[in-house]
Amino acid sequence: MLDVRRLTLLRDLADHGTVSAVAEVHRVTPSAVSQQLRQLEHEAGVALLHREGRTVRLTAAGHALVAGAEDVFAALERAETRLRRLVDRPSGPVRIACFTSALGPLAAPLPAALRAAHPELVPAVHEAEPEQSLPALRQHRADVAVVHRYTHLGTQAPSWAHTVPLLDDPLAVVLPDGHPAARADAAAPVDLRDLADADWIAAPEGGSCRDATLLACRHAGFTPRTVHTCADFGATLTLVGAGAGVALVPRLALTSPPPGVRAYDVGAPSVGRSVEAVVRRGAAGHPAIGAVLGALVDAASSRPAGRRP
Repeated sequence: MLDVRRLTLLRDLADHGTVSAVAEVHRVTPSAVSQQLRQLEHEAGVALLHREGRTVRLTAAGHALVAGAEDVFAALERAETRLRRLVDRPSGPVRIACFTSALGPLAAPLPAALRAAHPELVPAVHEAEPEQSLPALRQHRADVAVVHRYTHLGTQAPSWAHTVPLLDDPLAVVLPDGHPAARADAAAPVDLRDLADADWIAAPEGGSCRDATLLACRHAGFTPRTVHTCADFGATLTLVGAGAGVALVPRLALTSPPPGVRAYDVGAPSVGRSVEAVVRRGAAGHPAIGAVLGALVDAASSRPAGRRP
């Protein structure tokens, strides 16, 4: 029978690409990881890895085993869930990772609400963007991840995850006061094509926030002239208010915009992101995790009509 811990190492090798990265995740030596993977190959009776010098790649059999192992991990989650449900009440620690702009409206109310409803539950909220929270969830360093996905990028939820939709978070065009594209009617949308010649503020390269701005502008027929880069939406709004440029910012980040900033809906094409709670497949029925998911759905549904800030 295949060893589940070794299957986990093979899955992590598929995710991270190198034995050294897997060793770092598990806080062991690379030689220990290599030894366990060789033992897994012996158990499987088939080559799972191509070894070329220091480079290691999964064989077709290795990829097939990783794909099948996802069902094994989900079954283990369901087994633990059934065991915990025998207790019949949410209890113990539960770790919630949440991206920055959802902390205030969604995650911040959770500890008090959960403690009031379930006194034996010990919730802990950690700030983390999806690039950090999803790997933490996968590695059992988090129990629930509140994440966003930019819908116009076409990003799909991970195959190993169970997702619960919470709310839609449209992107808004933010302009400094007096900008030529500003509208007298705050409810009137701004066409991105009117900003083709503007200086833009965008997130650093390599992240989905930067890609979301770039693709939205390209759909509108131009490539934005990115003059300033900023990873923090609050700082981005400060730059806009100072007249440094224009930006696309999620509505969740616009609860308290600084003076000098005007926000408008985006005209065609529609752009935005989906906010979701993510757990490992098979874990949604766990009493503690289920309590968190229920509280998150309640917090999202209590937002104003249209699910906008």
